[in-house]
Amino acid sequence: MEFSRRQGLKLGLFASVAALGVGLAGCSTGAANDSGSQNSQASADTFPVTVKHIYGETVIKAAPVRVATISWVNDDVAIALGVIPVGMPKNDWGGNEQGSTPWKDAALEKAGAAIGTEKAPVQYSETDGINFTEIAKTTPDIILAAYSGLKQEDYEKLSKIAPVIAFPETAYGTSWQDSTTMIGAALGKSAAAKELIAATEKTIAEQAAKYPQIEGKTFIYGNLDPGAAEAVSVFTSGDNRPKFLSSIGMVLAPVVVEAEKSAEGFYLPWSAEKANDLDSQVFVSWVADEKAKDAIVKDPLLGQIPAVKKGAFVTDSDNTLTLSISASSPLSLPWTLDKFLPLLGAAADKV
Repeated sequence: MEFSRRQGLKLGLFASVAALGVGLAGCSTGAANDSGSQNSQASADTFPVTVKHIYGETVIKAAPVRVATISWVNDDVAIALGVIPVGMPKNDWGGNEQGSTPWKDAALEKAGAAIGTEKAPVQYSETDGINFTEIAKTTPDIILAAYSGLKQEDYEKLSKIAPVIAFPETAYGTSWQDSTTMIGAALGKSAAAKELIAATEKTIAEQAAKYPQIEGKTFIYGNLDPGAAEAVSVFTSGDNRPKFLSSIGMVLAPVVVEAEKSAEGFYLPWSAEKANDLDSQVFVSWVADEKAKDAIVKDPLLGQIPAVKKGAFVTDSDNTLTLSISASSPLSLPWTLDKFLPLLGAAADKV
């Protein structure tokens, strides 16, 4: 279950480079290319570059050529900016037989670096945590972790391998826009990052406009599992799932807005006995399968959640689809829209 895995790892819109603490000095054009990374785009920023993050600041002296990543999102962003990592994690949860995703496979194939080919990134597993040994073998000159749950001791250990870009504030709480901005700056591609954000947001807006019934509907995005010890959990506004729904015109339910004022982290545990207090027009939840959905609807407590009771209940049993939203990126979100927006539209029609 994706939620449990993220918990086990311990844990907006476009933010300007200045807001993220990224220091740039002027502009120039310099190559960022070698046989290891297959990077074909020229650098647009002058180095050195300083990027601030949760553990201080990282100075990048020259345009990175060999890029390694950890966690989710970071490899997607690099690839979307035309930089093929020399090393990246397998998608052990929500991935395909290649340890990848449909959106990443498509982008790598287009770049001539499809997994299984000579130019493909090296993949390493993160099932047991950060794979320091395999990362070091790729001899990177930068390690991207703008979206991650990187601990300070891990940051310090990785920094002995190469400069590291950690997350800016909250573990697993970096928006895809902020990840793109930070990574774009670190790679000397600030202008390209800004264009990528604008293009992705335009695509999202255009596709969401095809479902006008979604606009203004209140929502709760959570996990419901009557068989679990923690049967109800609700994601806060800092998580990428509610951020995505807000970006397409939906409104986080007031009950969550109020509850998260006194909470920390990306989710709120919620008593099943008070499930009927989770009032929203639409409720979204990951489920294992249709049988699990039926169990929620029939449950004497969870079935009393207003949106569940009305049938405005969106369930997602596709781990890849869940990953594309929870670890959203400029590559994953366009792939998501055709699959997820119809589900939201159908639920909104029942309100």
